[in-house]
Amino acid sequence: MTDQSDRTNPEQAGGSRAGNRALSVMDLIRESILRGAVGAGERLNEVQLSKTMAVSRTPVRAALQALAGEGLLDYAPNRGFTVREFPLDAIVDAYDIRASLEGVAARFAAERGFRPEEKAIIERSLAAGDKLLERGSFEAGDLTIYRGINGDFHDTLLAAARNRMLGEMIRICHHVPVSSSRNIVAFEYRDVRRRHDDHHRIYEAIVAQEPWRAEILMREHVSSIKASLIRSLSERNADRRGEMHPADESIA
Repeated sequence: MTDQSDRTNPEQAGGSRAGNRALSVMDLIRESILRGAVGAGERLNEVQLSKTMAVSRTPVRAALQALAGEGLLDYAPNRGFTVREFPLDAIVDAYDIRASLEGVAARFAAERGFRPEEKAIIERSLAAGDKLLERGSFEAGDLTIYRGINGDFHDTLLAAARNRMLGEMIRICHHVPVSSSRNIVAFEYRDVRRRHDDHHRIYEAIVAQEPWRAEILMREHVSSIKASLIRSLSERNADRRGEMHPADESIA
């Protein structure tokens, strides 16, 4: 097994958001998992991680516990934390369900309207995304920053739906790690640019009190993320096959 010190690296993982030490450590570990540097079923060693990131074991332990809560890790006594494995069909199913549920959430939000504080959060997330994306390319740490922006948009829209049952059902979908709005697999810049433009259109439909348009836009938004995910995972698997069989051009 590859030494985790080679894989859970701050520069490789894309930096960290400003905030407390536990949060930054959590971002670094999450990035390593989502980009495939740590494989499904692999154990994350608390001591190794603390040495690699030059922090005490306390923030590492807090980060691992938080990531287990997100559904990225499993915990077992005497074994510790391991990366959870989800087959592609389970991830695709979670996106399909999430598209339907979040579409309903967008419709409810359009029917019921934003509260002032909700509208302010949405508008801040849109402005922050515009500023981040205006360079036309990503730099180290940008995907981590956009994860927070994206999560604020989706979480606030769900709150605006004002339906507890709907919120609980969507959170179940988020337990499949890469289907969560907080977990962005390393899509290319153009993918994230399109997703953010979708946010603007969804927001405009809600503010205009067009519930059915808001629902359709949100369904299309989540479905397009699923398509990007499938492409990203397929390319990643193709790269791995190429590394394993560099001379075999007949492998599909």
